[in-house]
Amino acid sequence: MSPTAARILAAQPAGHSGPYQGHVTFLGAGPGDPGLLTLRAVEALARADVLVAEPRAYDVVRAHLRPGTDTPLQNGALATTASDAADLVMRAARSGKRVVRAVAGDPGMDTDATADMLALAAEGITFEVVPGIAHAVGVAAYAGVPLRDPEGTDVRFVDAATADERCWTEVGASDATVVVSAVLETVAGTAARLISSGRKPDTPVSVTIAGTTTRQRTWSATLGTVERTLKSAKVLPSPEGDRPVIAVVGERGANARRDQLAWFESKPLFGWKVLVPRTKEQAASLSEQLRSYGAVPSEVPTIAVEPPRTPQQMDRAVKGLVTGRYEWIAFTSVNAVRAIREKFEEYGLDARAFAGIKVAAVGEQTARALIDFGVRPDLVPSGEQSAAGLLEDWPPYDPVFDPIDRVFLPRADIATETLVAGLVEMGWEVDDVTAYRTVRASPPPAETREAIKGGGFDAVLFTSSSTVRNLVGIAGKPHNVTVIACIGPATAKTAQEHGLRVDVLAPEPSVHALAEALAQYGEQRRAAALEAGEVLKRPSEKRPQRRRARTS
Repeated sequence: MSPTAARILAAQPAGHSGPYQGHVTFLGAGPGDPGLLTLRAVEALARADVLVAEPRAYDVVRAHLRPGTDTPLQNGALATTASDAADLVMRAARSGKRVVRAVAGDPGMDTDATADMLALAAEGITFEVVPGIAHAVGVAAYAGVPLRDPEGTDVRFVDAATADERCWTEVGASDATVVVSAVLETVAGTAARLISSGRKPDTPVSVTIAGTTTRQRTWSATLGTVERTLKSAKVLPSPEGDRPVIAVVGERGANARRDQLAWFESKPLFGWKVLVPRTKEQAASLSEQLRSYGAVPSEVPTIAVEPPRTPQQMDRAVKGLVTGRYEWIAFTSVNAVRAIREKFEEYGLDARAFAGIKVAAVGEQTARALIDFGVRPDLVPSGEQSAAGLLEDWPPYDPVFDPIDRVFLPRADIATETLVAGLVEMGWEVDDVTAYRTVRASPPPAETREAIKGGGFDAVLFTSSSTVRNLVGIAGKPHNVTVIACIGPATAKTAQEHGLRVDVLAPEPSVHALAEALAQYGEQRRAAALEAGEVLKRPSEKRPQRRRARTS
């Protein structure tokens, strides 16, 4: 080690492995959709020692922080003011920390961030800038309002809070597209200001709140009618008048264009709150698919998976796999794959232990879990993904071609006997082994239970009869305005037995087909509302409002 490096290491704080002088990354968190974070932003967050971010930016970036990252503003160390944030950044950087200063939108559009950069430069502290998508650009794109097109026009960005008389005069006298950052309660005043500066009252304008999130709403009007439009929609007056909005003034905000280009708010389940009552591990891929349809999934575990009470049977079966006791092993769930994998790890085994054994999977999800384990299944149903579908394709036992007549079936303690009976009928011997137990999960928080019973959810996806029974048992029966979607006839029958109206039935028993069926249902509701000339409402918006108690 060089003498210089030794002096640096001796001078830095105890336990710190980097250079004594810290480094600051000014990071744009974008307009609200976490999916708009750049790859570079995710990398910077994963390396951060300290994150300084206001609530709006924190909500976007927090999922990418490594464990142990200090978040002083969220820890309540200081109030979230610009000077407090700047002080935190400076102190952390001076102590040799890697600091991420996250701002909503883009740092280049944030005057406080610019001032902080100048202060760091004055002290010789290195920094970098990771751009983010600016509010004005991102929100307009999500609202279906392109700022440029082949016809071409100038684009002006105006902050209504800081614009001076000269700015209003210039944009009023031009035909440029004007993107105005304002707050809800000042939209009408901003429109009047533009008219008085020279814009025609019939100039189209679009107004978007909560842009790029599933709470986004956009209204199309003209400068002369925008106030009346917002009042008719009961957006104004509002106790939340300080909510940020993006208003796009010019022909590109015209309603006729938005009918064709409003890709985000026209998603089939846009803004729907969908309850996903499954085990947490199983809910992830389903939730991701629902988000692609515009929904807001809420994962509520109704089933917990636990090891069998007596593990000896599983121990013997796994040893039998290694010693050649079985011709086939059949997996009927992802949980069964997980149970075998954990048992293999306990014995120091890996996927090579399946050599010489035929492997069957009940469906695509189970097959994917096996492939992740390093095992490619020999048999996956070509038709229905269920025990019955597996039996349709399963070959009967043939003593000439099958040297062993035994099948290992690891499964849940409450599984049906359909597969066992079918295999036995085809001449196979079956070791039906309890690989895991399914037990009812703990009740969800009181707020979630109230939303379920009170109609706060737009839809519930039931993926098995047990999810129906367990959800009703731990949280109560969903409100009658809630759309009930079931994975198959057996699940639908259980739902009906619990007094639930089944609205959606998956065409095949897979969670992805179930989510797609719900999306098609949502699309049909949207089309029917548009054809009838009605305002589209989510199912939860149709629940009766509670009456307020009269005061004497």
